[in-house]
Amino acid sequence: MKHSVQSYIEEIPSWDDGSTLASAPLSSMQWLVWSLATAGKFFEGLIVFMGGIALPLVAEEFSIDPTQKGLITAATLAGILVGALLLGGLADRFGRKPVFIGEMVLLLLGLLGAATSPNTTALILWLFVMGLALGADYPTAHLVISESIPAAIRGRLVLGAFSFQALGAVIGTAICAVMLSSHPELSTWRLFYILPVIPVAFVIWGRLFLPESSHWLVSKGHIDKAEKHLRKLLNRKDIQLLQLETAEEGALPRRSADWSRLFQGKQLRSTILASLPWFLQDISTYGIGIFTPVIIAAAFGAESHKHTVAGIIHNDLLGARGTALVDIGFLVGIAFAIWLSDRLGRMPLQIFGFIGCAFGLLIAAAGSLGNSNNLPVIVVGFFLFQFMTNLGPNSQTYLIAGEVFPTKVRGIGAGFAAACGKVGAVLTAFLFPSLLQTLGTDRLLPLLALISLLGALITWLYRVETKGMDLEAL
Repeated sequence: MKHSVQSYIEEIPSWDDGSTLASAPLSSMQWLVWSLATAGKFFEGLIVFMGGIALPLVAEEFSIDPTQKGLITAATLAGILVGALLLGGLADRFGRKPVFIGEMVLLLLGLLGAATSPNTTALILWLFVMGLALGADYPTAHLVISESIPAAIRGRLVLGAFSFQALGAVIGTAICAVMLSSHPELSTWRLFYILPVIPVAFVIWGRLFLPESSHWLVSKGHIDKAEKHLRKLLNRKDIQLLQLETAEEGALPRRSADWSRLFQGKQLRSTILASLPWFLQDISTYGIGIFTPVIIAAAFGAESHKHTVAGIIHNDLLGARGTALVDIGFLVGIAFAIWLSDRLGRMPLQIFGFIGCAFGLLIAAAGSLGNSNNLPVIVVGFFLFQFMTNLGPNSQTYLIAGEVFPTKVRGIGAGFAAACGKVGAVLTAFLFPSLLQTLGTDRLLPLLALISLLGALITWLYRVETKGMDLEAL
C-alpha cells in the first residue's frame, strides 16, 4: 500500500494479538540523524563561549582598541546572521544534506584560520566565517530533524538538540579553566580554536552517510529517490509513495524558493510569528549576556584593575569559572522546555516565557535602584530571566521557525527568522554597553522588560500552534 512520507514516519507497528507501541519507534538511522544534528548547536555554544573567554587574551596579545574589540565580539554574530539568511536557504535549492555537510567544512576552515591568525583583521575574518557556518546550521539542523521524525516527539527532539548549545557552553567553560590553569599564557586562546577541529572533522565524516530528506525530494518531484532515502532512514524495504503526491509535487516549478512567498497571503502571518519575537528575545538575551559578566566579576571579586599579563589571565580565569553559574538557569529552563513543548504547546510556553523574562528583569532592576547594588536580588532576577527565556522564547522561537513554513520555503523561512534574531543580537552587541553607561541599569532593565512584554503580545496576536502538526499539512 502506498503512503505519504510523513505517514510512513508516523506508522506504529502492531502485532497479531492487537498490541501496539505508544508511539512510532525511531530507527538507528533516525537516532544518528538526531545525534549529528546536535553537533552544530554544541559547537556554537562551545565556540561562542570560548570566544568571550579568549577576548581579553587576544586584546592583550594584539594590543587592540575598543573598536576592534567590538568588531571581534560582533564578527561571529554577524556571520551567523548572514549564514542563516543566505546559506540556510540553499537547503531549499540543493537539498538538506549538502548544506548540512558543507557548513561543517566551513566551520573547520574557520577554526583553523582563527587559531593561526597573525593579526586582528585575519581573526575577525575567520570569526565571521565560523559565524557563517553556525548560521547555516540554524535552519538546516532543524529541518533535518523535523523532517525525519514523528510529529508527536518533534518538539522534544528539536529542543533536545538545541539544548546542546548549553552543554557546549558548560564544556567550553571547563576547557577554558583547565587550559588557562595549565598554560597561563596569552597565546592559550589559540588552543581554544584548535581543540574542536578533530570533533568537527568526525561530524563531517558522519554526515556523509545520512540520507537526504524525503520531504524535500518529494517537493522537487524526485519520488524514486525519496523512496530510496526513506528506506534508508526507516530501515525498511516496503516503501511506496503515493502517485498522487508525485503528480502534485512533481508539477511544482523546479527553481530556487521565492523569498517573496514569505510575505504573501497567509504566509505573512507565519513569517511575523517566526521572526519578530526572535528579534525581540535576542535583544534581551544578548544584552543580559553582555551585562552579566560584570555582575559575576563583582560577585567573585575579580581584580579588574590589574593590567599585568598575570592579572589579565587571573581575571579571565575567574570569569570562566564564575560565568558557569549563569548556565544553570539555561540548563534548567531548556530541560523544562523539552518536557513541556509537546504537552502544552509552543504558544503558551513562548507567551508565558516572555512575561516571566519581564518579571526577572524588573526584579534585577529593583536590585540596582539607587547607588548601592543589591547583588543577591540582581542575581535572582538574572537567574529567573535565564530560566524563563530558555523555557519560552529562546527555545520556542527556534522550534517554531522550522515548523510554520511549507517544505518549499522551510529553509529560507527558518533562515530568515534566525537572521532576524541575530539582527537583534548584533545591534545589542554594539549598543548595549553605551546604553548601559547612558541610561544606567535601573533604566535599561525596565526597557528590556517592555521589549519582552511586546514579544508576548506579538506572539499572542499572530499565534499559530504547531504542536503535533503534520508538516505535510502545510
